[in-house]
Amino acid sequence: MTPLGVFLRGVLMGAADIVPGVSGGTMAFITGIYDRLLASIRAFDLPLLRLLYRGDLRRAWEHVDGAFLLTLVAGIATSILSLARVIAWLLEAYPVPLWAFFFGLILASALVLLRQVPHWSPARVLCLIIGLGVAAAIALSPVVALPPGLPAVFIAGFIAICAMILPGISGSFILILLGMYATVLQAVKNLELAVMLVFALGAGLGLMCFSRVLHWLLRRYHAATMALLTGFLFGSLLVVWPWKHPLDWVLGSDGVPRPAQQVPVLPWQFASEPWLLTCLILMVFGFTLVWVIERRWGGS
Repeated sequence: MTPLGVFLRGVLMGAADIVPGVSGGTMAFITGIYDRLLASIRAFDLPLLRLLYRGDLRRAWEHVDGAFLLTLVAGIATSILSLARVIAWLLEAYPVPLWAFFFGLILASALVLLRQVPHWSPARVLCLIIGLGVAAAIALSPVVALPPGLPAVFIAGFIAICAMILPGISGSFILILLGMYATVLQAVKNLELAVMLVFALGAGLGLMCFSRVLHWLLRRYHAATMALLTGFLFGSLLVVWPWKHPLDWVLGSDGVPRPAQQVPVLPWQFASEPWLLTCLILMVFGFTLVWVIERRWGGS
């Protein structure tokens, strides 16, 4: 795998993580770097500390697969810093077409993961249903705002990063549920270093903890874990379904009321909407794009 290929995968992951409902872990999975990414994260351990203590920087770099990780993080950072404003603008100006595009992306991603589960059994079907149910419950949950301040930013980073590395669970959507999405996105847009640093510390600690749990599950119960992750992805389709009816509202950080809880409705209830045909076309485009990515990079 070339450095350019790793960088582009990072760009895809960063773009996905910005958007509520889309998971960077999904992009890592369908582009064939998920296992390598988990292994690299897990390598931040006691043997690494011993190597650093002895001053053996070369072996420490190799231990964490440093070239891969640095290139991937550079792609993610490039994507987040360059796309944050664009995504924020699209979510404000053209939310329904954007959600339609992401619905196509996630539906195709779920089908990609579905193929990774061999020999379906009742237990694996149950895992699929549990994953779907958990993701659906998260999708339909009302916003629970954390109190303002840097401790809340740290907690949000710790929780959201666990979702970001899971295919099907969107870290950005978890930030929305915690009432922290606008805060974090604003910090990235305005380069508020204190908020970004605290969020990164929380995310780093969460990543160290959760990556080990996920690696153990994939090693011991690979098929069942994949079925659970596939259920997460199918359930997350409720998050990005373009046509929704708000049940409750909250006041955003900018003083503008925003939906706090929404339920999906059928598209023909919006038959007079000028974007309806465009949304359907964007769904198909998003679906096709994932299959092209998976066929081009899925095994390389």
